[in-house]
Amino acid sequence: KSEGVNMREYVSLQTWTLLRHFTSQVNRTARSADADTIHDLRVAIRRLSRCLRVFSQFYPSRSWKHLRQRLAGLMQACGSVRDRDIAVGLLEAAGVSRGSTLVRRLDTERRAAESDLHQELRRWTKPGFRRQWRARLEI
Repeated sequence: KSEGVNMREYVSLQTWTLLRHFTSQVNRTARSADADTIHDLRVAIRRLSRCLRVFSQFYPSRSWKHLRQRLAGLMQACGSVRDRDIAVGLLEAAGVSRGSTLVRRLDTERRAAESDLHQELRRWTKPGFRRQWRARLEI
């Protein structure tokens, strides 16, 4: 029985730690959506999402599923920006000029994807977000 209590405490601590880190990364990315911050946010999303799935039995009902669905949407928005960063980097490494039609088009697409990402991030930066999810997950 004490093992169950210890495991619940462990899950609670891990979830809270990952949720805090995720929230910090969301705020960083909202301020500057450069390649590094987007990468760090994607890592934070993957870690929190994995935690929610692996420890799902410790959360009330299906509260964790809704958060994972929302995380997937944010991950997709991050991926749209990140994919263009990677493509431009590969083209530049291959010697393609920044002024080429293809790189300029990717830059335009990136700006549009970044705008979509910022719109998605606004949903995650509302006051009380972390408190709301902490309560839903009972951590």
